[in-house]
Amino acid sequence: MSETTIVHLLRHGEVHNPDKILYGRLPGFKLSDRGQRQALTVAEAVAKHDITHVVASPLQRAQETAAPIAAAHRLDVDTDERLIEADNQFEGERVAVGDGALRQPKHWPKLVNPFRPSWGEPYVEIAHRMLGAIYRARQAAEGHEALCVSHQLPIWTVRRFLEAKRLWHDPRVRQCSLASLTSLVFEGEELVRIVYSEPAGTTDPKVTGA
Repeated sequence: MSETTIVHLLRHGEVHNPDKILYGRLPGFKLSDRGQRQALTVAEAVAKHDITHVVASPLQRAQETAAPIAAAHRLDVDTDERLIEADNQFEGERVAVGDGALRQPKHWPKLVNPFRPSWGEPYVEIAHRMLGAIYRARQAAEGHEALCVSHQLPIWTVRRFLEAKRLWHDPRVRQCSLASLTSLVFEGEELVRIVYSEPAGTTDPKVTGA
């Protein structure tokens, strides 16, 4: 019989972002006090899980989210660049609907193709790099559980890819709350189901810079 392996995709906790900008891959964005509590809540929720491998995006907020989980399982946090946030040309801008950069004509050429999307990293490239990170984690934790800390858009994109859904979507309906778990269950190398859970509660996907 093939072994069961679970790869948990964990979105990082809330970030300290008083200016409400889209920070993307910008350095220096750490967890807020609430985000630190969310990370501890997840660590408690998975304390009895058979986690043998913890890996995170190189960004500070992901590393800080991974730290208490790795410590609880006496593991080091590995880093995989493929788990990083999506590249976005609006980094550093306020991009809430009706506010900031989206109202400035100089930015409108970036919005011509929402299906790719034209303002950042193509969805298909996000999905492919995330799959590479997922299968590396599955192999590292074969027969056990791995936990990968990443970001909302990469997690949601790869989930839609695995569910054979179109990759372009409405960001307002993403099912990927802060500190949520999207758990991929494998039998051998075959993905058999996807389970979503929110150990730290539900958050609004429309909040910019959460």
